[in-house]
Amino acid sequence: MDTWRDNQDNLGRRITERGTIVRSSLTELDAVLMVARQGRFRAAALELGVSTTALSNAVGKLERTLGVRLFNRTTRSVSLTEAGQQFVAQVAPAVRDIHEAMEVARSQTATPSGTLRINAFPTAAREIFSSLVLPFLRAHPQVHVDIVTEGRLVDVVAGGFDLGVRSADLVPADMIALPLGDVRRNVVVATPSYLNARGTPMVPQDLAEHSCLRVRLPNGAIHRWPFEKDGKSVHIDVQGTITLDEASLARTAVLASLGLALAMESDVRDDIEAGRLVRVLEDWTPTLSPLSLYYPSRRNPTAAFKAFIDFARRQSGASGTLRPPRRMPS
Repeated sequence: MDTWRDNQDNLGRRITERGTIVRSSLTELDAVLMVARQGRFRAAALELGVSTTALSNAVGKLERTLGVRLFNRTTRSVSLTEAGQQFVAQVAPAVRDIHEAMEVARSQTATPSGTLRINAFPTAAREIFSSLVLPFLRAHPQVHVDIVTEGRLVDVVAGGFDLGVRSADLVPADMIALPLGDVRRNVVVATPSYLNARGTPMVPQDLAEHSCLRVRLPNGAIHRWPFEKDGKSVHIDVQGTITLDEASLARTAVLASLGLALAMESDVRDDIEAGRLVRVLEDWTPTLSPLSLYYPSRRNPTAAFKAFIDFARRQSGASGTLRPPRRMPS
């Protein structure tokens, strides 16, 4: 028997304990893992860039091949069966290793290529987009960057991300962290016309007499505006005519003189410098932790990954300031 040819013919097959040969393509495995991660076929299809029908067919094909149902499906939800939970738990690490091996193989070329997936807070993504991501893509046009913004903390490894961007104080202890830039600050702003009509608040308690743009957090709670001065902290539950969960909408509303807004300084810096917005309560707005780019230790980083880390280090002037992961308590 031609052993080499026999091995090639059996590539991508798994022989079960019962002796049944199970054929499964990487595409079908990726489909199952993405549906398990997203909890919805439509969201998983959008993430993979395929139609919902194609995704459903891929999952169904694997289920028929395995002879077991991996998902419970209703018109409203999708959940893993017990068999599906066990299958995903066993297969996910292997698929991740396969993708990593493929990326390593591609990285042997001198030109970085492939996809980098980054998870970040929306404000963090806006801060690094123009200063880091766009310059990197201009320098490395064959790399594709996929940015996912979420207000909640995400396990970047379980989520299939290469990198995360968060405030330095929120980076998990087992991650390698690269500081990005300086400290950040919240600012309270309004238009000159609003302040002329309603007056300027001098202390946080004055906000009770003003219309403020309220912000809803990812967990559904309304954000209480934080202030600090001379070691004294206070959080104000502001009131106003509108509640938002998107910073770009808040900027539009404050520019329309709808009220005062609490914003990241980087989001409204141009408006302040142009005189469209005025800062108030400056001595009450504390500094925030700087951003950090973070990632797990990797045995075989791809060329694209290494290029991005090197580029971020040069851009931030943070050479030699990488924070190694802290040993987790046993």
